[in-house]
Amino acid sequence: MAHHREYIGRVVSAKMQKTVVVAVEWVQHHPLYKKALRRITKLYAHDPRQECRPGDTVRVVEVRPLSKTKRWVVKEVLRRGEVPEVAPQAVDVGVEQAVATPPPEGERQP
Repeated sequence: MAHHREYIGRVVSAKMQKTVVVAVEWVQHHPLYKKALRRITKLYAHDPRQECRPGDTVRVVEVRPLSKTKRWVVKEVLRRGEVPEVAPQAVDVGVEQAVATPPPEGERQP
């Protein structure tokens, strides 16, 4: 049995059918200054059960090419992610009126 690469990453997009985008973070050291640089690689992974959501931590395994860009498959979901819901905010009427009023005639706008 062949040994395939495995990575652990975070799901950043699950908008496609049976495909998720997984961001894998790794560290590379600068060749001259030796400073640690964080790098992020995005992998397209096959998710046959469509169980992944953005924010989930998953383990992906290398497989044969499944499409033009898809070379990985989701092996397991390690942890469910917490994605905060953003509530719409009320628009302040005073701001709209200030934008709608024209500037005085003596002043020019840049």
